[in-house]
Amino acid sequence: MFGGRSAEHDVSRASAANVLRSLIADRYEVTLIGITRDGRWIVADAGNGAGTGAAALTIPDDGPQLTLLPGGQGRALVMESTAAGVRETPPFDLVFPVLHGPNGEDGTVQGVLELSDVAYVGSRVMGAAASMDKDIAKRLMRDAGLPIVPFVAMSASSPIGYADAVRALGSPEVFVKPANMGSSVGVSKARNADEFETCCRLALRFDRKVLIERCVAPVREIECAVLEDASGDIRASQLGEIVPAGKHGFYSYDAKYLDAEGAALQVPADVPSPLADRIRELAISTFRVLCCEGMARIDFFLSGEQIFVNEANTLPGFTNISMYPKLWEASGLPQSELMDVLVGHALARHRASRNLAFRRE
Repeated sequence: MFGGRSAEHDVSRASAANVLRSLIADRYEVTLIGITRDGRWIVADAGNGAGTGAAALTIPDDGPQLTLLPGGQGRALVMESTAAGVRETPPFDLVFPVLHGPNGEDGTVQGVLELSDVAYVGSRVMGAAASMDKDIAKRLMRDAGLPIVPFVAMSASSPIGYADAVRALGSPEVFVKPANMGSSVGVSKARNADEFETCCRLALRFDRKVLIERCVAPVREIECAVLEDASGDIRASQLGEIVPAGKHGFYSYDAKYLDAEGAALQVPADVPSPLADRIRELAISTFRVLCCEGMARIDFFLSGEQIFVNEANTLPGFTNISMYPKLWEASGLPQSELMDVLVGHALARHRASRNLAFRRE
């Protein structure tokens, strides 16, 4: 399942192409479900072939629409665009959401899949929703004693002025970002009141709630991949570092996806072993505090030897330049085997959830 209604629609299409390439053909029978920008679920097999060469999957605007049946255990109805009408598909064993941002990574689609009683990859509603909202996630991490960068939150109806933000955060330089967005969409840096107003307007284009964080400098951006298997064992990968090009200043959307020389990815990161071990411990702690399941990429800021947890991504990018699969490959887990672990976890969790439901009855 890919595409979606968020500003990360195109990133999702690129991630899905890479996931499709990584699924072993004689093990999985795949149906592609593309979600259009206006929210329609489209059977997108036509035109995507085996997906082995596409940089990004496409969604045919006039393709047949699909809907999962509530309680249907993977059964779905397909509404043909021709006179053929409505047909029922064989039940899906599992859904793999490859969706980034709101209306996909935030618990909404996960809720639909729960009500449909079908196994699916990744965090459930609570973990997805809590991790997606940076304000809520940081409050939970702060209450759990995890190290985070000082922040305040605001909305259009309850704005915060630059002077108040500076006093609260203790820094004249701040980052302003949408609370519910990823891929650095809408993120910008403010150093004065005029820039702050511009940054807030930008962030409010993408979300009703905005996060304002103290700027920490100098800083390194370190990432760690976390994976949970079918037995519930949680492990952390080697670390990776993102080194943005000087012209971008930080790891912006343009640096990630539009500029081929926007950043360098270093795997493994050059971090001393005791510090790296502490970061991996914090990654697993963050995974648990935010109720993540299956997978997450935990992002950190490293200033000298001071570690800050930045955020958790419960459906991290799977593009050919994305850090999550690269970190597991560097840790000895090829992407095809990573897919097997994620699928195995999803199926085992669904079986356990159904057994629990039956015991309650």
